[in-house]
Amino acid sequence: MVSSREGTPQKRQDAPPPLELVRAFINTRDLEIGTDALSEPEGVRHWLVSQGLAEPPVVVGEEDRAEAVRVREAMRSLARRNTGRPIDPDDARVLDRLSRRAGLRVRFDPAGGQALAPRQGGDVRSALGVLLAAVATAAIDGTWRRLKVCSADDCLWAFYDHSRNRSGVWCQMAECGNRAKVRAYRDRRA
Repeated sequence: MVSSREGTPQKRQDAPPPLELVRAFINTRDLEIGTDALSEPEGVRHWLVSQGLAEPPVVVGEEDRAEAVRVREAMRSLARRNTGRPIDPDDARVLDRLSRRAGLRVRFDPAGGQALAPRQGGDVRSALGVLLAAVATAAIDGTWRRLKVCSADDCLWAFYDHSRNRSGVWCQMAECGNRAKVRAYRDRRA
């Protein structure tokens, strides 16, 4: 068990690396407490540097911030697909455009290894490309289907489904799951 955003116990939500980085990126916006770490260019810069995706001299402008937010919400939409929600075609286009603009492709190293990676650049787009490469790699290795977004529309917290049968739909059954069940009960009684 780990602690939740409010300090109450919850189930383990961490994903295997580097998918954990994607989960953390999606969760830079917290609907329950009303915060958004990417609300200003400095916030984007701070998050990218703190996660090792960019070096401290990286410059983040308003256009970069807006792109980071679009990519985050498109990744959230893509992860919601793992709980049966449809993906917005515009979100798919955002991610497709990023893959092209970040120069995402298979890279080979001298030792014969290969990995999906963006072009080297040190800018915001390259950093976002690293996150997108993690999503694509997870889709190939099968871990992506376990990265989900809470079904509660007032939460939308990204979590990694550790259940054996991959049936998790809420980030925390004790909170979001119970609220959904109470709402359904009230609707049936009405």
